Amino acid sequence: MRNLECSERKIEFDYKGGKGIFIRQGRGKATLKIKYRGAYGMGEKYDAVNQKGKKVINEVNEKFCFQGDKTYCPVPFFWTDSGVGVYVDTCYTSTFDFREEEIIIETPLDCKMVLFTGKPKEIVSSYMKIFGEATLPPEWAFGVWISANRWDNEELALTQIERLKAYDFPATVMVLEAWSDEATFYKWNPGKWNHPKEMIDRIHDAGLKLVLWQIPVYKKMGQEEADNEQNRLDEEEALKHHLCLYEENGEPYRIPEGNWFAGSLLPDFTNPRTYQSWFAKRQDLMDMGVDGFKTDGGEHIHSEHVKFHDGSNGREGKNKFARDYTSAYKKFVGKDKVVFSRAGFSGQHTISIQWAGDQQSRPEEMKSVLKAGLSAAASGILFWGFDIAGFAGPLPSMDLYRRATQFACFCPIMQWHSEPDGGQFKDLMAGSSGENERSPWNIAKAYNCPEFIDEMRYWHKLREELRPYIYATAKKCVKENTPMMRPLFYQFPEDENGLNCEDEYMFGEDYLVAPFIEEDQTRREVYLPEGNWKDFFTGEVFKGEQVILSSENGKIPVFIRI
Repeated sequence: MRNLECSERKIEFDYKGGKGIFIRQGRGKATLKIKYRGAYGMGEKYDAVNQKGKKVINEVNEKFCFQGDKTYCPVPFFWTDSGVGVYVDTCYTSTFDFREEEIIIETPLDCKMVLFTGKPKEIVSSYMKIFGEATLPPEWAFGVWISANRWDNEELALTQIERLKAYDFPATVMVLEAWSDEATFYKWNPGKWNHPKEMIDRIHDAGLKLVLWQIPVYKKMGQEEADNEQNRLDEEEALKHHLCLYEENGEPYRIPEGNWFAGSLLPDFTNPRTYQSWFAKRQDLMDMGVDGFKTDGGEHIHSEHVKFHDGSNGREGKNKFARDYTSAYKKFVGKDKVVFSRAGFSGQHTISIQWAGDQQSRPEEMKSVLKAGLSAAASGILFWGFDIAGFAGPLPSMDLYRRATQFACFCPIMQWHSEPDGGQFKDLMAGSSGENERSPWNIAKAYNCPEFIDEMRYWHKLREELRPYIYATAKKCVKENTPMMRPLFYQFPEDENGLNCEDEYMFGEDYLVAPFIEEDQTRREVYLPEGNWKDFFTGEVFKGEQVILSSENGKIPVFIRI
């Protein structure tokens, strides 16, 4: 194992595949000449786990559903099956061209690049150590999370407690998105949330923690929206004291038309005065007992000419703003709280739990989500989750919801969530008519299948049974700098067959998981690495280093290493 800061023009080194060459060509360009079959990492990648043959543009993007080669959380770090890794220490957009026997790296300016050699665990751990220790979520974060944007008043929120009890479903976290005045994002919507402290106490008494939605804007109110005095005062304060981002020409930066929250100002979290003002207004929420924040957005830099208080510019800020934003919230909430983030960048393991963002309730989206989770893990992101069966568009089929629930049961975070009734962007893509909620009971109701509730209860209760194992694994992951979801090519780097297994993973040290990713799939081929393996559900024992056909019981293939 070795790490080299590559400041020399040419470095020759030994690696698993023989002799490698790393050439610095000036002006931010470098060429890595090695033999390899797989290149992994690069952040949360939805298009593929192995990036060989692709040209990856490493930048934060906001993409509503079907992310393709875009991502909310890029990381300028990769490693190969042949035991070589590179971290590019820049916030500027960088490009990685993964060719047959060379990898071309380009950045706008010269920057530090770190070369790693060794086993996957050593390389990923060394990258993570550059930023420091990963953040360990509290134990309660590893239960079931429940969420629906349609819960837009106190009565609906408290009704969920009764439904969990009536249907006998365990859960540990409630997420509220539509809680605020939709103008300041720190004041409760008057008339809909009249007794927030008492409500939070009742949520806590029911064994649930509360996470509230956030967006990093001084919002520009739409013409159809009622005037909000506090929103106006916040913008005046931001402009008077330069709490927001500015263009190089001295004009305040506003999100361009055609983008989410167009016309809004952005807080400059590199300014200590912004931090003080922003979070002083949110301290009441913490005092009420809020347990964390869902930090949505963060992909709002669309100009190269933005200026930050710390001297950085828009070319850096496109990626850096996501990290500034989420790290500010992490500092604010402190220990035993959570930051649940969509956007991120390098070093994100020290800040937040990541979630995969926006997907439609379509079978192909579930395949992309699995790729994103494994890519995130290969990039040093330890704790990750997704919206079960997607949150957008028409309701998922029972088959998709079943397969996604089983998959989520064996992910670091298990959450169901849905967009507003009718769809978040109705003109672009309508949601389901009536209730859009992705709760198990609403799916059962939509398909007139009450027994579906019993089936889904099984997986929620299994998750609760697994929680001690998951939390113990989480603590070990933080201590050892290892992801909770581990691709086979990460966990078993000497296994040639594992290189081709991009739809299986280890969940901690003990469980091998092979999700159903095809429609109406009830069994599938599973590759078992070396050792002996016991079927989690049937108890049948198998020898490793072979491909088997899983039991035809409709349950996700999971095997325990014995």
